[in-house]
Amino acid sequence: MANAIDSRAHAALARAFSSISPHSSMLAWLDWATHLAASPGKQAELARLAHDQNGQLVEYLLQCLVAGPGEARACIEPPAHDRRFSDPAWMAWPFNLMHQSFLLNQQWWEEAARGVWGVEPHHENLVAFGARQWLDVFSPGNHLATNPVALKRTLDEGGANLMRGFAYFLDNAQRRIAQLPPPGTDDFVVGKNMAATPGKVVMRNRLMELIQYTPTTDKVHPEPIVIVPAWIMKYYILDLSAHNSLIKYLVDNGHTVFCISWKNPGSEERNLGMDDYLEQGIQGALTAVNTIVPERNIHAVGYCLGGTLLAIAAAAMARDNDTRLASMTLLAAQTEFSEPGELALFIDESQVSLLEAQMDTRGYLRADQMAGAFQMLNSYDLLWSRMINEYLLGERRPMFDLMAWNADATRMPAKMHSQYLRRLFLNDDLSKGRYPVKGRPVALGNLTLPMFCVGTQTDHVAPWRSVYKLHYLVPAEITFVLTSGGHNAGIVSEPGRPRRNYQIETRQARGAYIAPEEWASTAAAHEGSWWPEWQTWLKARSGEMIKPPGMGAPSNGYKLLGDAPGTYVKEK
Repeated sequence: MANAIDSRAHAALARAFSSISPHSSMLAWLDWATHLAASPGKQAELARLAHDQNGQLVEYLLQCLVAGPGEARACIEPPAHDRRFSDPAWMAWPFNLMHQSFLLNQQWWEEAARGVWGVEPHHENLVAFGARQWLDVFSPGNHLATNPVALKRTLDEGGANLMRGFAYFLDNAQRRIAQLPPPGTDDFVVGKNMAATPGKVVMRNRLMELIQYTPTTDKVHPEPIVIVPAWIMKYYILDLSAHNSLIKYLVDNGHTVFCISWKNPGSEERNLGMDDYLEQGIQGALTAVNTIVPERNIHAVGYCLGGTLLAIAAAAMARDNDTRLASMTLLAAQTEFSEPGELALFIDESQVSLLEAQMDTRGYLRADQMAGAFQMLNSYDLLWSRMINEYLLGERRPMFDLMAWNADATRMPAKMHSQYLRRLFLNDDLSKGRYPVKGRPVALGNLTLPMFCVGTQTDHVAPWRSVYKLHYLVPAEITFVLTSGGHNAGIVSEPGRPRRNYQIETRQARGAYIAPEEWASTAAAHEGSWWPEWQTWLKARSGEMIKPPGMGAPSNGYKLLGDAPGTYVKEK
């Protein structure tokens, strides 16, 4: 009874605070404030920094008055990734003083949040993150009166931009209330101009549909490819439009491709756990593929959380002497979670317990809860820049396939999500050899099959240095690629796309470990897409090409259940 009461109380707390634990934040700030109060040296250092910054700002002001804003040397340059003040209008008076003052204030808080004796690292990161979020609210670029670009646009258009912006605001608000997708998504239809690579659903169970894609070449490599996407996203991130579909690229290069399409869970699937995703998902797919393409080893591919699950499955197979896999490819997938990047800000005991209480009432984690967390991690690109463009400048970005896919969000079963957060993020059981499959722990150190691993430079979900840690967890041969872009755009990086580059290096089996910074300074760099490199790698580990296998295996229980992309992907 006590647990039930507390669960409901915490669920109400989660609703009130948008699924963010107030206790976690309060503990972080209390930890920081009390330790700072007991650190006179740090206080003196921060006071000196504030004094120096004030002096720099006064000197900059005098230079602007004497020589003009264009000739004055800036107090501080924005970070390389910060595009908020890149427009030349920000160098005009008084906006130059505003943005310089803001950047100095941001620099002070970065120093204040870090390096205080005795503060827990997690709390230090939370304070730095919280300070950054609050500062962003008051950025001069986010307000009409202090944004020179928006003011000029308003004067040039006689306020028409603000009228359009207000109309966009009302439209967005109405869509949120009615739970409608963003404008423009109607132009991107699953099965028509997205997820449109021809194929058949050859298997369906409670958890997933398995799609086999129709061959487009006279001969194919004998080893089939099985793709395991994450279930926090719909699979067709890998089958967007015809020009940037990774699945179509593989099929057109002579591969027999299968892909899992996960069911979008509801309250009925609340008790599905990680073991179910292993058994009904990966193992179910492998059994089907072994039947449809018999006596052939399989190239297994996992993306994001699907890659983590695939690594668990492969480790269990290695433990049990199951040799059906020919190779394993991990795309932006973590196997070690001690340093998972900024996503760890939302994962501690207080936060996980709050989510568990909220999920207990519904049986799943809502898609908008995950989307909110990702928006906060990259608040300028995903939140503020969009609001500035739409509401102040009156410009609505045209919808494109990746944005439409991103709006087609999914849910996660309560049991699975809790297990995932606790076993992997909180306890790091997989890398420590404690993760159980069928009651026995698995060890990544048992993996000896060749691996192809991709990390992306600006990934907020699976930072590439965390992905790279696979090198000291497994003795196998690893070909590692670091590509430009983020968690999604770095993977959907088709040949011919401009401004793309990557680095690649192969560590031989049982080769010496090289730290990520050293790797990045020595690995060979190339322009363009990493897809051809992967295709060459797969081809080198495949046999002589043969006639394509049939679609499904009706006589062995794998009938053709319908056309790709199936039914599960269309569930809302």
